[in-house]
Amino acid sequence: MYPEQSAYLPAQRAVSVHQPQPLTPYDPGPSMAMDPYGERQPVVWVPDAYGRMVPMPKHLAPAPVLAPEPRDLTPLPLLDPIAQRFMGAGLGGGALAAGVGYGVGEIVSAAAGISGGALVWVAVIVLALRAPARAITGGKGSTVNIRKAVIKRSHFHG
Repeated sequence: MYPEQSAYLPAQRAVSVHQPQPLTPYDPGPSMAMDPYGERQPVVWVPDAYGRMVPMPKHLAPAPVLAPEPRDLTPLPLLDPIAQRFMGAGLGGGALAAGVGYGVGEIVSAAAGISGGALVWVAVIVLALRAPARAITGGKGSTVNIRKAVIKRSHFHG
């Protein structure tokens, strides 16, 4: 296609590879004791980033890590007591509603099942209870009716 470019080859040159030096921990060298008169502060030894113990003024030291309080590992109930009360109230209310519904259903079905003959017998019993004693015994009772009538007529002859 392009003959002048097909013959082009990049220049051959030496490639240098960078080889970094291995890291070594920082060594501050010998420490010189500087202790100005009258400025002494308490010193604590703390580990540095490389695990060595270094001196540090106490007021600059990090706060010590406090141990957490032990946790209460006693097992909790499977269901919350308040949830148990609500569940019990729901079951009790449901049982009450079922019992009331069953009772009302029995009364309604009994009222619907009364036939004409049963109503006649109820009417006979009610009439027998309301009838006077003389009608039941055949008229041999000792009932006495007293009637007192006062009749006064005014005559005006004048």
